[in-house]
Amino acid sequence: MIYCVMPYVIEGLIPIEKTLKKDELVTDAGAALIRDRVEVIDFQEKILQLAGGEKITYEKLVIATGATPSIPPLPGINLRGVTGFKTENNLRTFLAMVNAGLKKVAVVGAGAIGVELAQVFQSAGVKTTLIDAEGSVLPNMLDPEMMIKPREELIRQGVHVILNTRITSLSGHEYVEHIQLDNGEVIHVDDLDECSLGENLPIKGLMAFATGSRPELSLVKDTSLEVGSDGIKVNSRMETNLPDVYACGDCVEFTSAITGKIISGKLATNAVPMAKILADNLLGRERHYQGFYNGGATKVGKYFVGGTGLTARNAASRVIRVKVGFGETTSKFPMMPGTTPLRVKLVARAEDGKLIGGQILSGEPVAAGIDLLTYAIQLGSTVNDISQLSYSAQPYQSFMPAANAVVLAAEDLLQGG
Repeated sequence: MIYCVMPYVIEGLIPIEKTLKKDELVTDAGAALIRDRVEVIDFQEKILQLAGGEKITYEKLVIATGATPSIPPLPGINLRGVTGFKTENNLRTFLAMVNAGLKKVAVVGAGAIGVELAQVFQSAGVKTTLIDAEGSVLPNMLDPEMMIKPREELIRQGVHVILNTRITSLSGHEYVEHIQLDNGEVIHVDDLDECSLGENLPIKGLMAFATGSRPELSLVKDTSLEVGSDGIKVNSRMETNLPDVYACGDCVEFTSAITGKIISGKLATNAVPMAKILADNLLGRERHYQGFYNGGATKVGKYFVGGTGLTARNAASRVIRVKVGFGETTSKFPMMPGTTPLRVKLVARAEDGKLIGGQILSGEPVAAGIDLLTYAIQLGSTVNDISQLSYSAQPYQSFMPAANAVVLAAEDLLQGG
């Protein structure tokens, strides 16, 4: 299943069938596809024991078991209607509940998936509350001042946004009905009269956790495979501590390409290059993975937003001194129809001016701009380098030739912000 488009199935934009990956993705490459579950790995004898009884020997083993939704161990967490959002089963449950007349939902986690989920539930006529312990929406993607307008847009859509707040407990009769917050507020997600409670009543409320994911490691638990706090430990060639055993994707632990420290990076855009590097190394072509940049983008109502590298806030939490700069233009020539504001923020290391982060807010897609900034960080570009960017201009596709928002942000940073 293609995780990124799952929210839009709930909205009705695409059918669920279009999110499913086809067998041909594997078989067209000439690989054998076996539909079974591995129950035991014998690393010493190089044998996989399948649930169906078959045993398969291997010369090289790649572990790519992915991740599962991360749900905190709160009181009441086992009530019906409390779930993560990562799998096909999660999606089908949400669809069934919406189609059955779901009235209220609380979405926990204001990252990209949480924000997208909140919007699609609200658009489907479900009264939606979005809760996050951080003080802003999309806290790992954008600094707070870049999220002011998108947050206003969420509220305009009718989403009840609660920030700087943690959940302390859940309660209800069989299914989740009430969510207790540490500020004393109680969120009610039930829609039934107390006198109507019964054994087989359909769930009328939902609490969806979009608070990230944890590596799926049940298959390698209590084995000699080395595992860290965030997944299987691998080197830059995707090799584990065991000979002929590799791992990649959401099940591995890796570092930031900027700081060299372990960070979370459970994104498809990290898993794909990991897999390519692993494949090249298996084929004898020496390649090394640089680490996570975590470039990403999403849409909040009429706004497209994206970020890459470190935000100024995240850099400060890592005791990295930074300077920031802003650039503002419009997405098209100002006199063209449909033009919208475009704002760029650059984050650079104070000591040497190296770019370590960037953010974009616009009324038009920003993914290409985020990719440009990510590439600049990959190359070790300084703000001075960015200020000399050679860019194109066309009335429907950019601001006028006199200025470019990325260059303006670099110039602003060089001038002291």
